[in-house]
Amino acid sequence: MERAAVLGAGAWGTALAIHLARCGFRVLLWDRSPERAAAMQDARENPDYLPGVPFPDEVTVTADMASVAGCRRLVLAVPSAVLREVTTAVAGHADPESWVVCATKGLEEGSGKLAHEVMAEVLGEHAAGWAVLSGPSFAEEVGRGLPTAITVAQPDLDRAEVLAAWFRCDPVRVYTSDDPVGVELGGAVKNVIAIAAGIADGMGLGYNARAALITRGLAEMSRLGVAWGGRAETFAGLTGLGDLVLTCTGPLSRNHQLGETLGRGTAVERVPVALWRRAEGVRAARALHAKARELGVEMPITEEVYRVLYEGEDPRQALHSLMHRSPKTEQPLSARDGQA
Repeated sequence: MERAAVLGAGAWGTALAIHLARCGFRVLLWDRSPERAAAMQDARENPDYLPGVPFPDEVTVTADMASVAGCRRLVLAVPSAVLREVTTAVAGHADPESWVVCATKGLEEGSGKLAHEVMAEVLGEHAAGWAVLSGPSFAEEVGRGLPTAITVAQPDLDRAEVLAAWFRCDPVRVYTSDDPVGVELGGAVKNVIAIAAGIADGMGLGYNARAALITRGLAEMSRLGVAWGGRAETFAGLTGLGDLVLTCTGPLSRNHQLGETLGRGTAVERVPVALWRRAEGVRAARALHAKARELGVEMPITEEVYRVLYEGEDPRQALHSLMHRSPKTEQPLSARDGQA
């Protein structure tokens, strides 16, 4: 059996390792903690992130980064906060002919760079190249073998097709794209909009409000994506609209859960630490807020989420600010001037 390695044993990394095993690979699942890795290897499941989902026999858990040496199929599924650190460690062991697929959804704090920009910067000649993976995919459902559709993006569509084949087995359908900027950005922005949707649900504002946030959130996502170099049509697909709808409505969404907690009146400083850390939208809100200002793109929902998370704004004030903006003409996916 051919080898594949998944770096990051959170829920998403664990689910991808299980899926790759179903696809016929012998999979190495890496966790930074020797204690957690040993516990998972003994229990044959990930009790912290994916309890009740057994590991196939083809999955081995380790904390030894050197074990990835010689493996030409590498998947990064770590939080954006440690992506550069883990990619640097991988570079020291990767085969020059290895390809790295990044499944991280978020931006690097400080630099605001997308995951593929970080990988390209760090890997250099240490690997043959990279791709990104995204789409509407709750880890628990992928791990349990429920039908899912995702996208693998790489500037070269022929290469994207080769890398997509790694993941292409029932019950996951894999599409390809040559717009990694659009694919990645959709996965980052949707987390922030999901916090807003969760706040609205926690406040009991109804389905109309949620639908408005999803739709106008899609417009924000598209405007920023086009300004960043992505294509507007990408955001109408799986990695834009698809992931946005799932994350804003699905009860398994950590970002929505965080928003609900805030919407019900919990102060930011009293949000459970585990929920705060696991919600990628917390970090993304700050990075996207800065990038939108840098590019001159108007993102009112993202702006209000940022203010709630980092400036102590009351969610009711955020709602008032959104509802009392100056009148606009709706320009959902074609707006390029940042004013819709």
